[in-house]
Amino acid sequence: MVTTVSFKKKPHSNGDATTHANGESKWSFLFSLTDLKSIKQNKEGMGWSYLVFCLKDDVKLPALHFHHGDSKLLIKCLEKHVVLNESPQDKRILLVNSQNKSLSQSFENLFDEPSYGLLQKLKKDPYTVTMGRFSKVTNYIFDSFRLSDPSSQRRPPSEMADFLNDAIPGLKINQQEEPGFEVITRIDLGKQPEVSRREPVSAEEWAKNMDSEGRILNVDYIKQLIFKGGLCHTLRKEAWKFLLGYFPWNSTKEERANLQRRKTDEYFRMKLQWKSVSEEQEKRNSRLRDYRSLIEKDVNRTDRTNKFYEGEDNPGLILLHDILMTYCMYDFDLGYVQGMSDLLSPLLYVMENEVDAFWCFVSYMDQMHQNFEEQMQGMKTQLIQLSTLLRLLDSGFCSYLESQDSGYLYFCFRWLLIRFKREFSFQDILRLWEVMWTELPCQNFHLLLCCAILESEKQQIMDKHYGFNEILKHINELSMKIDVEYILCKAEAISMQMMNCKELPQAVSEILGIESSSVTPDSDTGEDESGAVLSCPTSLYQSISTPVTAANGTRDSTQQMSETQSLTPA
Repeated sequence: MVTTVSFKKKPHSNGDATTHANGESKWSFLFSLTDLKSIKQNKEGMGWSYLVFCLKDDVKLPALHFHHGDSKLLIKCLEKHVVLNESPQDKRILLVNSQNKSLSQSFENLFDEPSYGLLQKLKKDPYTVTMGRFSKVTNYIFDSFRLSDPSSQRRPPSEMADFLNDAIPGLKINQQEEPGFEVITRIDLGKQPEVSRREPVSAEEWAKNMDSEGRILNVDYIKQLIFKGGLCHTLRKEAWKFLLGYFPWNSTKEERANLQRRKTDEYFRMKLQWKSVSEEQEKRNSRLRDYRSLIEKDVNRTDRTNKFYEGEDNPGLILLHDILMTYCMYDFDLGYVQGMSDLLSPLLYVMENEVDAFWCFVSYMDQMHQNFEEQMQGMKTQLIQLSTLLRLLDSGFCSYLESQDSGYLYFCFRWLLIRFKREFSFQDILRLWEVMWTELPCQNFHLLLCCAILESEKQQIMDKHYGFNEILKHINELSMKIDVEYILCKAEAISMQMMNCKELPQAVSEILGIESSSVTPDSDTGEDESGAVLSCPTSLYQSISTPVTAANGTRDSTQQMSETQSLTPA
């Protein structure tokens, strides 16, 4: 068996594995079926199908990953030569009983299929058929060769992986519907372009783009400015209401004032509903009681280092509590789920007004609703989409993550659940969110932000051979250390790289919301020669103003590991 994916690894000694003179490891292994003791299969839903062979001297060989599924086909081939029985202790393990089978054939002959169909395929296209048999056998877990260190015993990665899998039941990433061995085709995305950012939109620029009645004159242009540079803080209180959909972009000042009066009345009527519930009534309403209890706990630990929320009996905390309780009246089925206070906090900080903050929160929750639903369909979908994007961007890195039981990307769970709220400083999250709310340069830009962060950390993760625990720890410790401007530039560059690809897979096109992926835009209108329109015009990428560089945050976080699981919705 040979791997088509090579990682830079520390030298290991293992049977027939060899290290080339140039220092690059090219792994292969060969064994006789007489030495085979057991075969371990992956747990259903946990990334690619894989098999781990254990020999009679208790040597575990590197895992073989099948990128398009159908590891069962190999099992079927093996059953022609050995008897396989499920282990009574673990159904994933197949025990080998070699008494009743001929064991003279070595492992490299197992794929022999003396069938007429295969012969015809070989005659027609020998290269494809031959490589198709073996191109899936990739992605070794090189840690199998490491000696265990008794002084650093940790919770087994497999146990942690099973535990994380239970957090989102039914999540299956990278499971292909069509079985069989296929040739992997790698798509060349080309080089990532250089991207710069501009200064935040000023009050003067905002005012120039508004007519005498208060209508925004050119919505697309103002969104492009915000995407490329964000907003100065004085504009946020007004501009966020447009970005979140609380104010219609084509509304006048008078129309917005009337809207605010109606929404104020509606808000206080809903607030009165829970305010007027007596203690006796609440005793008989377990859901409202549970909502209130959870809100009180979360509010007391939300952004307490921020001056707006610090200290005891803080009015900001009281408003946080009241808005969240009122939201329970607005959407009683969803009610309150842990993490929602993180989404509200920056909104209230910017709005400095209970009613405006509530309706902006309602609009934001309309976007985020599926993240907090009991079935968590939104989280499942996003993790699968992120896996698809990351594999296109860097299949080698994805293969490495797979080899370390991390291919399901659960370490991105918190990023997606509360849109990076705990990964960036409070001021940086204001910038990040307003950029994302422009919905430029494509839909699901937040997933490209995840890709940008992971790609930035890839070298360290792979060079230091991080396993499951180390990857989880490393990702959590990035909190408050990520440069927001750098990541925004990198994510935008990734989006350009993908949109300029002429062979973009359909699944990726759908995730990014690109109407046509078969062409490269060549004009500012986003149209190609055939007239096909992309969802994002190329003019967006042209530098609008002077690029700026943001300082990187330095505050370390020592509690992120313990907080990872605390954000699982109740």
